Parts: sequence; C-alpha cells; structure tokens
Amino acid sequence: MALGLTLTWLTLLILIPLSGLAWRSSELGWEKFFAIAFDPRTLSALRISFGAAFAAACINVVFGVVLAWVLVRYRFPGKRIIDAMVDLPFALPTAVAGIALATLYAPNGWIGQFLTPLGIKIAFTPLGIVIALVFVGLPFVVRTVQPVMEEIDKEVEEAAATLGATRLQTIFRVLLPGLMPPALTGFALAFARGVGEYGSVIFIAGNLPFRSEIAPLLIVIKLEEYNYAAATGIAAMMLVISFAMLLIINLIQSWRRRRYGYGV
Repeated sequence: MALGLTLTWLTLLILIPLSGLAWRSSELGWEKFFAIAFDPRTLSALRISFGAAFAAACINVVFGVVLAWVLVRYRFPGKRIIDAMVDLPFALPTAVAGIALATLYAPNGWIGQFLTPLGIKIAFTPLGIVIALVFVGLPFVVRTVQPVMEEIDKEVEEAAATLGATRLQTIFRVLLPGLMPPALTGFALAFARGVGEYGSVIFIAGNLPFRSEIAPLLIVIKLEEYNYAAATGIAAMMLVISFAMLLIINLIQSWRRRRYGYGV
C-alpha cells in the first residue's frame, strides 16, 4: 500500500512532468537540439548558472558546518534567534531576498558604497549571483549537518585529546569523517537549489548576456518570445547536467559509506 502510494505520487509529481519535458525536447530533432544546446549564449548561461551554484555550494559547506558546530557546541545569548534566522531563506520570498541583496550591494548601497572605492563590484556581476545563492543555500547545509553533529558525543573529542591528538587532528580525523555524508547531502541540496534559483538572482545579477545571464532567465526569455522549443531544449540540458552531477555526488556518498561505514 505504502509502496504503491509512493510510486503514484512520484509519478504524478516528478516522472510525468520530466517525461513531458523530454517528449517536447524530442520534437526538435537532434540537429535543432544541438544547435540550441551549443549556442554560445546558451553555453554562457549554463556556465554561469552551474559555476555560481557550485561555488556557492562549496562556500555553504564550509560555513554551514562551522555554523552548525557553533549552534550545537556553544551556548551564548541570542542563540535561539540565530538558529531561527538560519531558516529565514526558506520563508522569505526569493524576490524579496533579491531586492534586499541588490539594495545592499549596489554601488550606492549600504555595503556597496564602501566596496566601490576599493574597485570591488558585487551587484550586477557573477559575484552577486554567488552571494545570492549562498544566501538561499546555507540552510540546506546547516539543517543537514546539525542533527548528525548533535549525535556526536563530546566524549569522543575528549578521548582523542587524551590520546594526544591536537585540536586540528581531532577535527580532521575524528569529527569530519562522520560529517562528510551529511555535508555532501547538504552540498547536493544547496547546489540543486542554486542551479534552478531565479527570484533572488535576477535583481542582483544584472542579466547581461554572456556576462551575468543565468539559464533560468534565458528560459523565461525564450518563453516570452514564444520559442517553446528553445526553452525546453535549454531546460533539458539543465536537467541532464544536474542529474549527472547529483548522481556523481550520490555515488561518492555510497562509496564513503561502504569504505568507512558511516551513514547519513
């Protein structure tokens, strides 16, 4: 009963829409599909989307693990407020987040006005895209790593210290191996969110072709031009690349579980 309900739900919500995308893309034919897929503007948009999402996910893994560690291991005033703020990107409309970030990092913004004299431009550049994706992706890493970190007893760290391990050795040889599977899961979730992110990016990206135009925006542009074939072709390319990268991450997780015996 449960298996049948799960498969039905999965088919209705995921398999049928993806099949529709594949079917629509197949109408193009291989020649037109490759012409759209390897168009310089399409390749530039895909490179910016996946490159920014990958960079943001890497940043989120580092700072997400650190933030989860602080929330689990330390007690300080305002801890519950910070813990609640981690989930803010989940509740905040992405367009609002994009407008807020653009206001902060614009050349005349609260933060941008101090960076502009230094020659650092964030808004309307790929760097602004990365910052927006870091904002929306951080909760995925923190909330994935935090429960696992709470299960690690402090006695493990104390035992390592008793055996003569330094603080860095304890972190890299005792703690991080157990945190790698959830960290990789958080990375995959943050990366997947970043690839498809639209609302928080378009306001801070500048949307300049070949410079700061993301693939989701290019799809919207093609739809507004009633070029549905091109839109589905670009979407199919994003689907294939995303699936391949997520598959690689899952294979790495499986390999680590088999080798080190850690679970997520």
